[in-house]
This record gives sequence, structure tokens and C-alpha cells, in this order.
Amino acid sequence: MRSLKTTRSVRLSMAVLLASSAMSIAMPAMAQDAAEEEATEDGGIIVTANKREQNLQDVPAAVTALGNEALDQLQVNELQDVVKFLPSVTIQQGAPGFAQVYFRGVASGENANHSASLPTVGTYLDEMPITTIQGALDIHAYDLARVEALAGPQGTLYGASSMAGTLKLITNAPDTSGFYGNAGLEINNVAHGDFGGVAEGFVNAPLGENAAVRVVGWYRKDGGYIDNIAGSRTYATSGVTRNNAAFVEKDYNDVETYGARAALGIDLNDSWTIKPVVMGQVQKANGSFSRERSGQTTGSLQTVQYEAEGSKDRWISGALTVEGKLGNWDVTLTGGHLRRKTETESDYSDYSYFYDALNGYGTGWVDNAGNAIDPTQYIQGIDRYKKTYGEFRVSSPADAPLRFIGGLFYQRQSHNIEQNYIIDNIADAITVPGTASNIWLTKQLRTDRDYAAFGELSFDVTDKLTLTGGARLYKFDNSLFGFFGYARGYSGNTGVARCITTTGQEFRDNPTGTFATPILSGAPCTNVNKSTSSTDAIYKVNATYKFSDDALVYATWSRGFRPGGINRRGTLPPYGPDQLDNYELGWKLGSGGFRFNGAVYQEDWNNIQLSFLGANGLTEIRNAGVARIRGIESELGYNAGGFTFSTGFSYNDSKIRENFCRIANATFDCTTPVGNATLAPAGSRLPVTPKFKGNALVRYEFPISDWDGHVQLAFNYTGGRTSDLRTVQKAIKGGLGAYATFDLSFGMKNDDWSVEIFGTNLLDKYGRVNTGVSCVETVCGTGVTPTTPLGGSFYDTLVKPRLIGLKVSRDF
Repeated sequence: MRSLKTTRSVRLSMAVLLASSAMSIAMPAMAQDAAEEEATEDGGIIVTANKREQNLQDVPAAVTALGNEALDQLQVNELQDVVKFLPSVTIQQGAPGFAQVYFRGVASGENANHSASLPTVGTYLDEMPITTIQGALDIHAYDLARVEALAGPQGTLYGASSMAGTLKLITNAPDTSGFYGNAGLEINNVAHGDFGGVAEGFVNAPLGENAAVRVVGWYRKDGGYIDNIAGSRTYATSGVTRNNAAFVEKDYNDVETYGARAALGIDLNDSWTIKPVVMGQVQKANGSFSRERSGQTTGSLQTVQYEAEGSKDRWISGALTVEGKLGNWDVTLTGGHLRRKTETESDYSDYSYFYDALNGYGTGWVDNAGNAIDPTQYIQGIDRYKKTYGEFRVSSPADAPLRFIGGLFYQRQSHNIEQNYIIDNIADAITVPGTASNIWLTKQLRTDRDYAAFGELSFDVTDKLTLTGGARLYKFDNSLFGFFGYARGYSGNTGVARCITTTGQEFRDNPTGTFATPILSGAPCTNVNKSTSSTDAIYKVNATYKFSDDALVYATWSRGFRPGGINRRGTLPPYGPDQLDNYELGWKLGSGGFRFNGAVYQEDWNNIQLSFLGANGLTEIRNAGVARIRGIESELGYNAGGFTFSTGFSYNDSKIRENFCRIANATFDCTTPVGNATLAPAGSRLPVTPKFKGNALVRYEFPISDWDGHVQLAFNYTGGRTSDLRTVQKAIKGGLGAYATFDLSFGMKNDDWSVEIFGTNLLDKYGRVNTGVSCVETVCGTGVTPTTPLGGSFYDTLVKPRLIGLKVSRDF
């Protein structure tokens, strides 16, 4: 997996920054069935953004919702498909299952390292937070009632991982009204690549008058389109030549995804319900999802990899929600547990090749007899996640002039990290103890704990003016312990050399000592054992004025936060929380099939957790930045007589306001102390997100005999982006140009059957959504040629090429 490729040198730049952008429109909710999508009589959609059921147009916040049928019409299968149609949302994804989601340009280009900062966006599956430490789950989007995107800080009601926004995936609940279901098949082909397809279905069955069960299943095959072509390289020091003949394959980045969900709904009486649900998914991705630009490739969709690449992502979750009434107050008790295991393989030979060429490290890569070996390096990773949460909340009657919602929240998530960096047949002296042939090992346990009490109080001053105030008192308690680094025979200052002995001294200072018993099973010894915690509060104030039932304006100040964490390098202190202050003016206008919503805002991002690769390639995080984002987002929709038009855009001007220094200090003076340097000057644009993103959709529905036909055209535009915040790295990698895609579909349906032909990215544009480079910085960017072998290999993740497909489904 390209996203796992990092380096262990400040002079070797091998950061693959994942940057994908999509912003767009909110489709009007068109319900297939009242049981599958809660909608108002005028076609408006019911959302739970404020943890109450409300009409979307009555929520005084920037919320976009895509309903069940809209998700199907927009060919949404996975998270990155959803993001195309959500205002102000950006996704970084270098391979399936490893995504970072951003709202409104709140992104600093962090590398999502396992020991680095938590995400800035919270992702929820129904009531359950499913954002793991390295990002959101990539759930196949089928039988979802809706997707809700809540832009801006949601910290009052949603907590630590919702500093910049929240993304909610709401599943269809079991329905006691009757037996029904759906089954669908799809076959597709990706341009320049292979065939794929989807098989999915659900059954809803009543279990008497007061209970029902809903069972859902899916299988998806995504055809590959990247070719791993033949290549070879000769290592400078040893003279060993390595080829990749064993791994040459056409269309080698195919993906298989399959999973299921089972939900039970029980009405205990007129007031209380119980809703247990179990859901799981397996996703196996082969190959690399980046095209390579180097002296070894000639085509647009090629790479040259010398070791196996891919991942297997397995997860299962179980949740229980109990809802009821105490008097006329609503009570909700919800809790759940998530387990996830990812196994990854990554070619890391670029590291060996460029590091050897730069520093002659190949002289140390030998076997026990002292003979030079093939120094090609690869990574095998096993990461295990566990997450447990619980929430208790109460809410007063929604029709009262004074309304309250509040409760208690607890969450504990852990990440057992194992990353094996392997060079086959290396000498025992440079092999990490307890491993077969590791030149480096990361074996750590990271645990993040969150506790909170929260509440919001709303008061109707008049029948038109409402004031709301909210607060969240929180505590985080995070820890990291275990081992990372080299063997003692390879490095005298990192890895085993820094392990603690029984005397309390580090091994480098007590080389004849005995290691203390490792804290973490599987680690040879312990060289990191840190924790950090803090208690604080965040707040929210909102004023909403309703001109009529169809028009409102609102003003909001809200604050979000992200917990602090651990720098595993022993010389660096923990990093503290960062905060986002949001000042927002918004409006919502709608009547019948017309809708015009929008917001203007300023977001001040303070104490930014900025990360970069330091010595030995270790990620370092410092509270070293201040940024300001000024933006506007808007959507316009019209739906009448079978005709639908919808358009939306966002504009974000996001810049850092102070210098980003290598060594952080209170005055942002990058000239002191000795060794400091300006990584990015004040005024530098934040990376990842474009200034402008826009979408438009036109759909027309018409009769065809006894069938209902439709034709639909969707357009998406993503503006140019910067690839990195830091000046030097940004110049090396260059900018990410603007791109546009067109999607087209034509289909027909009756009471039982639905048939549709569709195409996405019809013009087959190779839009670059992120880029990375492996090179020696002194000649980085010159390209790998016979005369400049160290110029670098550039890796670009592209939007998926043109996809043409046929879908058939049947309701029963």
C-alpha cells in the first residue's frame, strides 16, 4: 500500500500525501418506501443532525443529506463516491479502506501515521462512532436510509473527533409493516482495465406485530486498471540487480468487498424499543492504486513494484440502542463495540534504493558471512483496532418553548500496531531481536480514552426567534507504549539502543544490562511508554430567526477540538489539543420543489497539530500553527413534474497566519534557536482542498409505456490544489491541477423491476487527487533517467477511469 511508504531520513522525501477533493450538491430525498426513508409530506427529508428528528430545512446548521434513492441514482458504492456529492467535504484515499475525511479545508497535509494525530472529522454508523485512529471505515453503501454531512465544529453534541464536521451513515431500520425486500445485480467495466460487478440484497420480515428483522448482504468486485510492468534496478553499493518478474501483472489493483448486516427491532410497548444490530465487512485490495512517473514507466496507468502490495481489511461491529420515554421526556441509551484487523503488504524498495544511493547504506546490508545481499525492502503490517462506546442522553419535548438535550459519553479505542520492515537474509546482528529478518520493527499499543458530559438548551424568545446555547465538558486520556526502531547492531542511538533495562537506564548507557520485561507482548523490549491527558470545555451559541415556515436565517459561534497525543520520539513532549472556532451566518429557503440553502463562515484554527517527518523518518507533531479559513457554500435545487435540477458549490480561502517553524515557539520566529528553519511562511495556503469545487445535476423522468424512464447527467468540478504545506516539498511535488468529470445514466423501472445503464467519468479524465515522491532531495524532481538516477519516482493517485455499467434489480 503506497500510503504506508514513509522514510527514516529528513533528506529522503518519501511521503505519499493523500489528497482527494469533492464537493457538490444535495439531491432531494425521493423515498422508495416510507419504511426505508423518513420524509415529510412535501418531499423534505428527516435528519438527526441535532440528535432529534427534524426536517432538514428546519435545522439551523449547514447540513447536507442524501436519501436512499438519491444514493442509488448517483452510483454510490463507497465513501469516496458519497463525498462527490457532499458540500465542503474532501477525502484523502490512497487505497480502499484507508481514508481521511476533511470539511471546509481544515487540513494541514498530515500523513495519518498510526502514532500521529486523530482525525478532524467524526464518522458515525447510526449512533455508533466508527472513526478509528487512522481513519473511517469504508462501508459499502447499500440499504442506507440516508447520509448526513454536518459541516463545521460539532463538538457540543458529537465530541472529540468532530472538530471540523461529522459524517453520519444512517441504515434502514427493521419495519413491522410487512414482508418485503430487494435484490440487485450489476456488471461494469473500467476503461483500460478489467470487469467488475455487484450483487446485493435485503429482506425485511415482521416477527409478529411488535418485532421485525432486517438482513442485508453485498458482494462487490472492482476491476483493476493499474499495470505493474516489468522493470529492474541496480543498487549502487552492492551492485546487486533486482527485477520484478514475479510481480508483473496487468490490471493488478482489483478489489473484492463483501459483508452483511442483521438488525432486530422490538417494540416492548408503546414507549420503549430495543434495536440490536450486527454488521461486518471484508475488503481485499490487491496491488498499488498509484500510477508511477519515473524513468521506468511509459504509460499513464503503470507502476513498477518489486514486492507484493495489497491489504485485507476485516471488521465487525455490534451495537444496541434502547429508546423510550420517562414521562414526556425522550431517553436514549446506546452502546457498542467494534473490532477491526488490517493486514497490509507494501513494496519499500524505493527506500533501499535511494537511501543506498545517497548514503552508501548498502555496505551494512550483508548476511552473516559478510556478503552483500539483495537489499530490497518490504513491509508486512498487522494492525488491530478495538473500539467501545456508550452514550446516555435525554431530551425534553420538541414542541415546548424551552428545550433541552444532554447526556454522558464514554469511548475507548485502542490500536495494536505491528509494522515489519523486512530485508530478507540480513545478518543476525542487524536483525531486530525476536524477528526473522526485520531491519526495523514497530510494535506499539496506542489507547485513546474520551469522557464527556454535554448539553444544549434552546429557548423560543418569540414564535420566530430561538436562542440556543451548548457546552461540552470533556476529558481525554491517551497513551502509547511498546517498541520501534532498529537492532543494536544497526543503530547505536535508536531502537534497541533506547530500550529500558532493569536498572532503569537505556541500553545504550548500560550495554551489559538486561532488558526490563516488555510491557507489550510481541515487542523485544520497551523504548516508548508515554501518556497525556487534559480536561477542558467547549461551547456553542446559536440564534435562529424564522421569517416563515419556508425561510430562516441563523448565526452560530461554535468550537470544536481534537485531543492531544504522544510524540514517540523520547526528546519531544506530547502535543496538545487544537481548536477550531467557527463564525457562521446561514440561510435556508424552500417551498414545494424549490430549495436554496447556504452559509458564509470564518473558521480560526489554533494550535494546529502540524506533523512532518523528522530524523530517522519518525513523524513529529507540534502545536505549531495558526490558520484562518474564510468560505461560502451554497446549494440550489428544483424538482417538479419529473424534472430535477440541483447545483452546489463551495469556496474556501484557507491560509496559515503565522510561520510554520521546524522548532515551534510562541513568537513563530523561525530564526531561533539554532537549527530552526521556516518550513512554510505565513500566508501559505493549506493543502489538500481546492478553493472552488462545484457540481450540477439534471434529471428528467418520463413514462415509457407501463414503465417510468429517466435520464440523468451529473457534473463535478474540483479546482487546483497545493500538494503540501511546506515550501520545499510543495515545489518538488508540484501542484494538483483542476479536473472535471461527467456522469450519465439512463434507466426505467416499474413496480417490481429496475434497469439502468450508467457511465461515470465519461470523458475518462485522469484527475490527480494526490501525489507523492520517493527521491534524494538534492536532485528531487528531475526524474529517474540514466543520467539522473536519483531524480525520483512520483506516485499519483487518480480519479477512477471511465466506468460503464448495467444494473438490474427487483423489489419483492
